[in-house]
Amino acid sequence: MKNSHSASYAAAGVDVTAGYEAVERIKPMVESTYIPGVLGTLGGFGGVFAPDLAGMKKPVLVSGTDGVGTKLRLAMLLNKHDTIGIDCVAMCVNDIICGGAAPLFFLDYIACGKNDPVRIAEIVAGITEGCRQSECALVGGETAEHPGVMPDEDYDVAGFSVGIVDEEKIIDGKALALGDTLIGLGSTGVHSNGFSLVRKVFDVEHADLTSPVEELGGKSLGETLLTPTRIYVKAIKALLKNGVNIHAVSHITGGGFYENVPRMMTEGLTARIELNSFPRLPIFDLIQKKGNIPERDMYNTFNMGIGMILAVPAGEADQALELLQAAGEKAYRIGEVVSGDAGVELV
Repeated sequence: MKNSHSASYAAAGVDVTAGYEAVERIKPMVESTYIPGVLGTLGGFGGVFAPDLAGMKKPVLVSGTDGVGTKLRLAMLLNKHDTIGIDCVAMCVNDIICGGAAPLFFLDYIACGKNDPVRIAEIVAGITEGCRQSECALVGGETAEHPGVMPDEDYDVAGFSVGIVDEEKIIDGKALALGDTLIGLGSTGVHSNGFSLVRKVFDVEHADLTSPVEELGGKSLGETLLTPTRIYVKAIKALLKNGVNIHAVSHITGGGFYENVPRMMTEGLTARIELNSFPRLPIFDLIQKKGNIPERDMYNTFNMGIGMILAVPAGEADQALELLQAAGEKAYRIGEVVSGDAGVELV
């Protein structure tokens, strides 16, 4: 690409040479995510991956796509761009693992007003870290300049991931049974959902985002809100590897408990969750107090400290909790599966 340049295109707002510089900066980071199955390297027209299908009777691909949402505005205000990519990966791979599928590879899409190679590299640093945490490869991506459509300093990040699972091992809720134990996996904070409300509550455009806040244990509001989404892939894989029968999984994203928990239930069964069974993170108390938000709205918007919920046979709950804690998760027994059509009951 040494001879590729266009003064006319640059005058229109797109500097192709900045794009090439960004690729050179991110190439070592991208290659650090490579796992067995990756063919080729960065720079081709398509990412190529050869999955290991050994031992699988009927391999099924599971895909997921998502973005970071308006949490991006916090990254821009704080000029901190090296963790937002973790959120992007998390929102995709956490969905995939709900079906029991192990993520294989990830692709990103970054749209920006003006290509700043240093900032693009910071964003991709987060994406590659998210891929390493979820044991999947970053096999490609796209950075697109949108002059005249986006302000120079603005950008958006989205991603796409593909995982694989043997059809007979898909987690789809069909095995759910009365008395199953519900296990909650602790979140790291607000994760990547509800930020339109968060931004309104704190008026983040004019808020003090950097000073210590007593209610947040001395952390700043900005640091707390920008904490990356927890990735639960390794933890779920550890359970499956050790033979724990996971009957259903719910990723607690936008819509909180009331929207996401019913998605893992089957007809005639309801998840009864005991709210005093897990710690509610201080940031949610601060959001509720500052915004005068009703309790139900809080649980219908945020994860409240639980980023993922699993349903397992009651007799396997102790083993599951031990394995999750050994994998570094904060895991809690938060309820059980009962009769009913409500989908979820918070008591």
